Amino acid sequence: MKMKAATAALIALMAAPAMVAAGADDDTLIINEEITMTTKAPAPAHLSDALDEVMSGWHFRSDGTQAMQMDDFDNPGMIGVEAGLEAWNTAEGSEGKSCASCHGDAESMAGIKAVYPKYNAEAGEVRTLQMQMNACRTERMGAEAWKYDKGDAINMEALLASVSRGMPVNVAIDGPAAATWEMGKELYYTRTGQLDLSCASCHEQNYGNMIRADHLSQGQINGFPVYRLKNTKLNGVHSRFKGCVRDTRAATYKPGSAEFVALELYVASRGNGLSVEGPSVRN
Repeated sequence: MKMKAATAALIALMAAPAMVAAGADDDTLIINEEITMTTKAPAPAHLSDALDEVMSGWHFRSDGTQAMQMDDFDNPGMIGVEAGLEAWNTAEGSEGKSCASCHGDAESMAGIKAVYPKYNAEAGEVRTLQMQMNACRTERMGAEAWKYDKGDAINMEALLASVSRGMPVNVAIDGPAAATWEMGKELYYTRTGQLDLSCASCHEQNYGNMIRADHLSQGQINGFPVYRLKNTKLNGVHSRFKGCVRDTRAATYKPGSAEFVALELYVASRGNGLSVEGPSVRN
């Protein structure tokens, strides 16, 4: 029995990611030499027992990757923004409307990305930005809903993020959003999978260390949608959640699920005070 237990412990140790010390840099992120980003900020009050400072994942990237985000001509995520702008001005559905028909220029949405996820009183639920986009499509345009975290939805979210760059993340976690936030917090700290890891295991307890060949950040999501060099496309936050949960060797949830909506609200709130960066560039 003791031999089996020792063998199991050894296997778990070998399977766990190897971590070595690294750290965040002190560089300054300025987009297009115009938009200065707040990439380090005092931790929100609800994190006072865990962190003193919150930091953008940009600080944990290589100089080359950082530079790509600093110039829109070099940022491959801006291709998604351009596609989103085309969709913004394209009429669809039975009502023959486009996003611009109701909202005007995309710049009119500045600040929207900074406050999502947010509670929608009419629907009686917390909605992510993609959920709200789809509600507009189905209820006002008479168009089909976009698939969650897929091309069209991600491109539009990238557009809406881009017009909010530099604005502080400020998601509400009180009132009717509180129950969803608490659910997200529980998910964040719950260990799962064969590796017995939680979100906090990496992004709160080990940020600044290296996992295999990459740095662990605080897991802030103020830069989403994110263009990942690893898979050469824009990625949504729920898809990233799915990948992280999968990496713990646990059964995961689907993008757009109630669980990931709650987790997005909680994780977004951990970055309150950081600037909206999306679309950002990461490894």
